[in-house]
Amino acid sequence: MFGLLARRRKRPPDTPSRPPLPADLLRKVRRIEISTRHLVDQGVAGDYHSAFKGRGVEFAEVRPYAPGDEIRAIDWNVTARMGTLFVKRFVEERDLTVFLCVDVSGSLGYGSRTILKRELAAELTALLAFAAVRNQDRVGAALISDRLELFLRPDRRRTHVLRIVREVLMQPAGGHTDLEHGLWATLKTLKQRSVLFLISDFLDVRLSSSLKSAAARHDLIAIELFDPRDHQPPVTGPVVLRDAETGRVATLGGRRLAREVARHRGRERQELMRLIRQLGVDHLQIRTDRPYLSTLINFFERRRKRLTR
Repeated sequence: MFGLLARRRKRPPDTPSRPPLPADLLRKVRRIEISTRHLVDQGVAGDYHSAFKGRGVEFAEVRPYAPGDEIRAIDWNVTARMGTLFVKRFVEERDLTVFLCVDVSGSLGYGSRTILKRELAAELTALLAFAAVRNQDRVGAALISDRLELFLRPDRRRTHVLRIVREVLMQPAGGHTDLEHGLWATLKTLKQRSVLFLISDFLDVRLSSSLKSAAARHDLIAIELFDPRDHQPPVTGPVVLRDAETGRVATLGGRRLAREVARHRGRERQELMRLIRQLGVDHLQIRTDRPYLSTLINFFERRRKRLTR
């Protein structure tokens, strides 16, 4: 059913088909579907609609004037012919494509709080996609690491949204973070202008040229998945840590080392924020240790106010 929607690296003809989904994965997908669709029903879809405008408005019809209608909406030609007030009615011409570019590299398999960054990415993906579909917008997705792992063409169906969520959760944990290569590969495949969400922990900040190209061609929003331990390791020790992408193990400890890691992460993040501000890209930080709904709603509200100025 999804064969026409997906583009993967070709596999040999004798490669067996994918086995059925594990029961625990099905439960996760179902939980995410129920919780995010509930949020959409509670008003997220409306907030999304007001934050992302379509190509403009088009004339629909004229109708009799009603108390409360704006004077500037009066159609004076029709009013003169009919002898009573008529107003013009317009409808928004949306025709939006929402595209979710999701980092699925090894570092997303980590989470020091109640949720892994990979699962947080899946929840945000589902929430944004269901809100888009509710507003009759098309939704597509790309999973990236140091390459393009999967490209799903835009579609408006609920089953397509669930497919995207399953793929985010199912992608094997591994692969190096190289957003520059992954984002470039996505941009080469994504032809139509889109509202482009880049969802990542941004632990690899070497993405200057691809981010510039994405911002020039699309309405780009960077969603940063932030786990406190990525930027501030434990100050007590020794602590044995394993790199989620390389598999290397190191024993760390001491306040001095923790400060050095924190400074290094801080400099990298400052460089990322500088680039995002320079490009005028929307950015929001979603943390693993805090509820994210209010952050998302506040972001929608800021965008709505900016668009209506």
